[in-house]
Amino acid sequence: LPGEWSLREKLDRIADAGFDGLEVAWTSELPDARAALELLPEYDLEWSIVCFPSTVDEFRTIAERFSGTDVRHVNVQGNLRPYTVLDAVPYVLGWLDIARDAGLTVYFETHRDRMTTDLRFTLQLIDAIPAMKLVGDLSHYVVGEEFAWPIAPTDEALMQRILARCHGFHGRVATREQIQVPLAFPQHQASLELFLRWWEDGFAGWLSQARPEDELIFVPELGPPPYAITGVDGRELSNRWDEALLLKDAARDIWERVSAASGAQP
Repeated sequence: LPGEWSLREKLDRIADAGFDGLEVAWTSELPDARAALELLPEYDLEWSIVCFPSTVDEFRTIAERFSGTDVRHVNVQGNLRPYTVLDAVPYVLGWLDIARDAGLTVYFETHRDRMTTDLRFTLQLIDAIPAMKLVGDLSHYVVGEEFAWPIAPTDEALMQRILARCHGFHGRVATREQIQVPLAFPQHQASLELFLRWWEDGFAGWLSQARPEDELIFVPELGPPPYAITGVDGRELSNRWDEALLLKDAARDIWERVSAASGAQP
């Protein structure tokens, strides 16, 4: 993108801003993904990857690449769209088996245009596979379902079922029509408060059943255009870096609050 920071500048800013780590979108064809992993040993940063397998064998190749590394987890966006849950189950079970054999922690992201694109389909899928753990990018269901405002109790109940299965989160705030809204605009404050509350519910639910060795990862994930809204001049309406810092601090505040309430050690 024009004016985009260099990879080195991105890593410097992430480290200097006090982030614990970063997530790398992994495909072997992306030179920045490979370069980021090569540079990471110079930084005191944890890391995870997000990948997009379309088959069981594609994921096997990814697992072989990252087995034995210090990747915190592998986030799968299943790049296929099964028509029924029965069609989807063999893929998820295959990916889980491969991850287990490779010694990898694997989660499945809620995301449009992926296996988890539909909220009700995903709920049926996690009911069918109790071992399936999610990374919740809740923005996709707010847009995909076009939830009316305020959120109806029936819709809230569906989202709470998703939250109960989340072991990580991607931080993005949506409205029913827009996937990523500027956080400081007055008209978006109710949506921001909704997402903050959902994240708090998810953090608390996770903490209530977590083992000492478990870890919860929150990734402020704000994409460039067309995720980011632009004006007539093509420029973004807000500063995504400032918003990422806001989301980082908000997630840490939520974590401190739910940890204190539970008596757990962060």
